[in-house]
Amino acid sequence: MKFSDIDVAVIGSGPAGMAAAIKAKEEGAEHVLILERQEQLGGLLHQCVHNGFGLFYFGQDLTGPEYAHRFVEKVRDLGIETLLETMVTKVSGDRKITAVNSHEGTIHLQPKSIVLAMGCRERSRGQLSIPGTRPAGIFTAGTAQRLVNVEGFIPGEKVVILGSGDIGMIMARRLSLEGVEVKAVIEILPYVGGLIRNEVQCLHDFDIPLLLEHTVTQIHGEQRVDAVTIAKVDKDKRPVDGTEQNIECDTLLLSVGLIPENELSRMAGVALDPLVGGPVVDERRETNIPGIFAGGNVVHVHDLVDDVSWEAEIAGAWAARLAQKGDHEKKGKIALRAGRNIRSIVPQTISGQNDVTFYIRVKEMEEKVQLRVGDIYHRAFRVVKPSEMIKVNLLQKDLKKLKEKITELNVECERGE
Repeated sequence: MKFSDIDVAVIGSGPAGMAAAIKAKEEGAEHVLILERQEQLGGLLHQCVHNGFGLFYFGQDLTGPEYAHRFVEKVRDLGIETLLETMVTKVSGDRKITAVNSHEGTIHLQPKSIVLAMGCRERSRGQLSIPGTRPAGIFTAGTAQRLVNVEGFIPGEKVVILGSGDIGMIMARRLSLEGVEVKAVIEILPYVGGLIRNEVQCLHDFDIPLLLEHTVTQIHGEQRVDAVTIAKVDKDKRPVDGTEQNIECDTLLLSVGLIPENELSRMAGVALDPLVGGPVVDERRETNIPGIFAGGNVVHVHDLVDDVSWEAEIAGAWAARLAQKGDHEKKGKIALRAGRNIRSIVPQTISGQNDVTFYIRVKEMEEKVQLRVGDIYHRAFRVVKPSEMIKVNLLQKDLKKLKEKITELNVECERGE
């Protein structure tokens, strides 16, 4: 394999990485290379054997492996080169990549553009600081998912799940189908942290108890988990004295959020958004480092895999155009400002010269609100939740309404009637 004259290098081969590579190839990039640390393309899709993938992207209800397979076949059909079992150890600000594998040893690359598509990782017990002993039987929900769906192991017989993220609720259903007793799903917020469809299909349909406004305050056990203590929390999310109760279990699964995987981004000097944990990007998904783009969950955690692929296609397309034209010109920037009840907005800046899709999350659940983007867009919502992403599509003709010298655009939720 030749490592010279690479147009676009994509780091990661999950739903974002493959979509970005395919789009880059379709946009005319001649030499596209995917670097993947696992032994196969697809990222974590192979362990997601449940359905619900591709409903919007393909218009079909697919499992994770089926969704991945469609992209893998296209990668091969287009002749996109791949380096599997290859760990990228460094990315520099001048677009130099250092990687290592057991076949070529240390590899040095200098692509014309880079797409970061490393995905995200789960929060661990250490980041939650749950008091108690350190026995066996504590897993993240994603680890348990791999154990059950790929390795063929059942993590325990009596399970408590902390957090109501989508993976946690899906694993509650999956374990129930395998005969495991799921004691309860514990959620510190007054609403579930994942999609409503997963709450209904995974918890309600299987009669799995859901305890909102509760948290785990103690883990018991020496060699193995034998119980957890849970308690109700107040409005400040602090445990309320006298509400504690013990639940006997041998396994605790954690489904308490995902963090964009951005060690390589930091090495390259990419500016990160402290609220979402991913790179600050413009509508082209280009970072502050010219020629380095990012897409998918490495930028911000999405609700649906379809959006992951769509966003990565934006990064792949612009990475290919830059590689062919060598145009690093920076356009005028308009910063998006988070107003009332807005937690995060991606992209964080726009030029006003291209179509753009905004991904917005709110801070708190609220009913009957008007979402406003400056004075060029407004839409009424019956309810908005932090767990459900809001998508706003604005065409170039909409953005032409902006004043020429505007440097900031306000996004906010106004109270409705």
